[in-house]
Amino acid sequence: MADQMSISYLCCSPVLAGPLPETDAVQLAAGLKVLADPVRLRILGMIRQAPGRRARTLDLAAELGVTQPTVTHHLGVLFDAGFLTRERDGRQTWYAIVPDSFEAVCQAFSLG
Repeated sequence: MADQMSISYLCCSPVLAGPLPETDAVQLAAGLKVLADPVRLRILGMIRQAPGRRARTLDLAAELGVTQPTVTHHLGVLFDAGFLTRERDGRQTWYAIVPDSFEAVCQAFSLG
């Protein structure tokens, strides 16, 4: 299993409230870089709207109109960043969103 990089440990203070410690800034930037890809954002939206809020690689590839290896790559990046979980069921792999994985990103840009 790949190392999980998670940005969920960041404190609640928003980015604009004051100086962000370097380590927090590095972790937040890494998470934002993962999310900054249009295909990955589309994948997350598709998984969120899928029945049971989970989806298979093959179904995502068909809906996106890209190759299965391309989707597999993007799913791997999202998984390694801690945004997705995966569950193998025979030859199929199902992906689901980790519910709290976006909390740090949301809090980082919260103005309240």
